[in-house]
Amino acid sequence: MNEHNFFASAPQGLLELLADELRALGATAIRLQPAGVYFRGALVVGYRACLWSRLAGRVLLEVGTGPARDADELYTTVQKVDWREHMSARGTMAVDFTGANAAIVHTRFGAQRVKDAIVDQFNAKTGIRPDVAVRRPDVRVSVHLRKPASTGIKGMFQETSHDEAVISIDLAGEGLHRRGYREEGVEAPLKENLAAGLLMRAGWPALAAAGAPMVDPMCGSGTLLIEAAHMACDRAPGLGREYFGLLGWRGHQPAVWNELLTEARARAAIGLGKVPPIFGYDGDAAAVKAAIANAARAGLGGRIRVERRELAELVAPGTGPSGQEREATGLVATNPPYGERLGVRADMPALYELLGERLRDHFGGWKAAILAPDLELGHAIGLRAERRHVLYNGAIPVHLLRFEVPREAAQPRKHPRSEGGEALFNRLRKNRKQLGSWAARHGIEAYRIYDSDIPEYAVAIDLYRDWALVQEYAAPTEIDPVRAAARLREALRVIPDALEIPAAQVVCKRRERAKGGGQYGRRDDAGDLLEVREGPGRFLVNLTDYLDTGLFLDHRDTRALVGQVARGKRFLNLFAYTATASVYAGKGGALSTTSVDLSSTYCAWARRNLELNGLRGPQHRVVEAECREFMARELRRYGAIFLDPPTFSNSKKMEGVLDVQRDHVELIRAAVRLLERDGVLIFSTNYRRFRLDQERLADLEIEDLSAKTIPKDFARSPKIHKCFRITARR
Repeated sequence: MNEHNFFASAPQGLLELLADELRALGATAIRLQPAGVYFRGALVVGYRACLWSRLAGRVLLEVGTGPARDADELYTTVQKVDWREHMSARGTMAVDFTGANAAIVHTRFGAQRVKDAIVDQFNAKTGIRPDVAVRRPDVRVSVHLRKPASTGIKGMFQETSHDEAVISIDLAGEGLHRRGYREEGVEAPLKENLAAGLLMRAGWPALAAAGAPMVDPMCGSGTLLIEAAHMACDRAPGLGREYFGLLGWRGHQPAVWNELLTEARARAAIGLGKVPPIFGYDGDAAAVKAAIANAARAGLGGRIRVERRELAELVAPGTGPSGQEREATGLVATNPPYGERLGVRADMPALYELLGERLRDHFGGWKAAILAPDLELGHAIGLRAERRHVLYNGAIPVHLLRFEVPREAAQPRKHPRSEGGEALFNRLRKNRKQLGSWAARHGIEAYRIYDSDIPEYAVAIDLYRDWALVQEYAAPTEIDPVRAAARLREALRVIPDALEIPAAQVVCKRRERAKGGGQYGRRDDAGDLLEVREGPGRFLVNLTDYLDTGLFLDHRDTRALVGQVARGKRFLNLFAYTATASVYAGKGGALSTTSVDLSSTYCAWARRNLELNGLRGPQHRVVEAECREFMARELRRYGAIFLDPPTFSNSKKMEGVLDVQRDHVELIRAAVRLLERDGVLIFSTNYRRFRLDQERLADLEIEDLSAKTIPKDFARSPKIHKCFRITARR
């Protein structure tokens, strides 16, 4: 029986487990590589890996090797393979290319040369060529550059410059983590092969064989539950897949493959009755619905129990009314949310603390396997991890923490404040008392209460009624990220106590240098709007979905100025965002308001703000347009204009880019042309290094109002914006 060279890819942290798995499937000559495992075996071994591996991402069958010191040599090496043995001239193909050397530095270029070599061979021999299909082709070709190796594919996927090409057929065709039970187009936060690796590391196969229960208290769409059940009932992870790359390959042996499928189906049918009790809980009704649907598609309808339950309600299965658990052990395995996205609420440490509390109080004697983004957050669980593993969920490193939950009850953990934490607590109390009185007198429900007052706690905190928005600026590279993270977490514990608000009503965001208007990009999908009052107006803010909330707090005095200037005049708001300035103008007595913005999202938001304040009808219009184009074609004249462009924007909806420093003269002159004879332009920018080009605007009357428009709560940040009053010289 012919033996072949294979390579199975897998996430870092799972390679040893994958090697053991492949060995059990009949693989020989196993060698671990940086991104996977090399092995040898008959074709049936590669087929088994595709069908039965719970950890592999791809399974590659080597079909050729040769020199590839440059693009021409790569082309020649690829043409030495007789591609008629592997694909039909009338079929479809795709090419994946990895590795680099001095002559081939771009993977796209390498893939193009491979594709050309294959197509040219078919054209020369048959006059017909296969088509390219990126998604689910008949055959997917994988080519990797490596250092020249004596035999096999040792050294595959090394990151140094390579001069030899390894040519393979991708028997999987697409990632093997796609088991077929997840709804098409929906990705899980945790990939299926990583979930399987977590369960293997936690010793689930032995526990399942003994009939032990498994619980995921934050199950999301059910990935861990389904992988645990399939593992317990001996169901091949690939049994539910409709597509494999091997099926369209001309070297495919259907009889061998069908025999493996028949065996796998029989084993799954026998094992279905062996699924131990598996429970999934989640506080999100949509997640529970998705988990139930995925379990049904996975052939597990009724075999696992999923229900809506908050973490605070978590108890071990079999718990009686008295709260005493049964003596049996089991496994708690979960992937808690860990806030990679902006807008995550600041109770993440509290969530991990609560998880630890429920484990100690209700799961004595159980095993636990918990993923955490870092050890600091994992430490909040309050249990000593017996083992730690670093895994990779895509490109994100995560820590798998394994625990033996002690049977004896533990004392509740307390978090005494450090000296700095106590100072932060006192400062917040003091600021709340002083600024709160000022805000109440002026009818302000959204204001900045803290702005890096204590250098060690470099955050800005804005109050929106009884919600706090914490904005953490990315620490300089010289700052220890672990220490910075610890300080932030301490601040997030202090803030709810000091401001007397629930931890769930503290939202934390990280502000970094925006790229191309990224400050307006969507960050989350919560969709929660909060109404706040400010002077004469009411505004809708969103604390979670975007980096900015819809209300620039430092522009409060600028908005008040706009309201005064616009009284009795037609008012134009350029780069209007959510039209808060238009609300001030309308409430201040403007004859009409026109709000212009390129974003359909913000235009809709603007209309809601205007309607909320009773500003309806054709005299209060919102225009979705690029502002420079609008000004070029606008025929109306306005008595007051507010111009507040973004610092930088390269929106796909407009041509070119906008740079406020470079383009402000053009913008100001275009706006001035739309002013009535005695009209006033208020120009504002939050670009802190902005310099007004006085020389090129010398024919205009310009008054710098920057200092006069900094609100009381932004006194510590006098450079936060620039503001100018501009009129034409008479």
